[in-house]
Amino acid sequence: MYLSKLTLNPHNRQVQRELANPYQLHRTIMSGFPETLPENERVLHRLEIDPRSGEVSLLVQSVHRPDWKPLLEAGQSHYMSELPQGPKQFQPDLPVDTILRFRLTANPTVKTRSHRDPEKKTRVPIVHEDKQLAWLERKGEQHGFRVINVQIGKEDTVQDWIRRKGDKHRLQLHIVQFDGILQVADADKFVKALASGIGPAKAFGCGLLSIAPAP
Repeated sequence: MYLSKLTLNPHNRQVQRELANPYQLHRTIMSGFPETLPENERVLHRLEIDPRSGEVSLLVQSVHRPDWKPLLEAGQSHYMSELPQGPKQFQPDLPVDTILRFRLTANPTVKTRSHRDPEKKTRVPIVHEDKQLAWLERKGEQHGFRVINVQIGKEDTVQDWIRRKGDKHRLQLHIVQFDGILQVADADKFVKALASGIGPAKAFGCGLLSIAPAP
């Protein structure tokens, strides 16, 4: 896998537009990859804005090596405030019982049947903290890790319109940031989760599970 850090210029108009439009940000990120990627490839990203300095960092993780030259070419020279860090290649070696710090920005949802069409299920955001924590624990069971402790940080609601198959659809995401300590329970499942992400709305900056050695 490859990890890149792009420091975006908050004064750049394109950056300002994309901070308000996660779908357009996703399209810009994908300009660093070939038009056709392997079927199992999942490009994950997360925006982080320093509340004190206002620095805008974009973390991008992928199986395929990205090329950020398109964002450094004419017309894009001020999109980033410094040269990209990476892509750095890494291959996690995480035996069972490894303890790690983690950060996950996710879109916790539950599927419910539509009142208008009982045969159709829709995703409903989970907004209560206890239910968000229960969602994370279920994802841990599914993806090979146990949550030892966790804090819910910032929460945000994103609303936008997107087009699918020619039709316009309303997009509403309730985004939650989880920070804490986890323990690897199943190494294979956990590494797959690192590569593929956790939960829905991955194209909109959700699902990237970042890890670091626990102190």
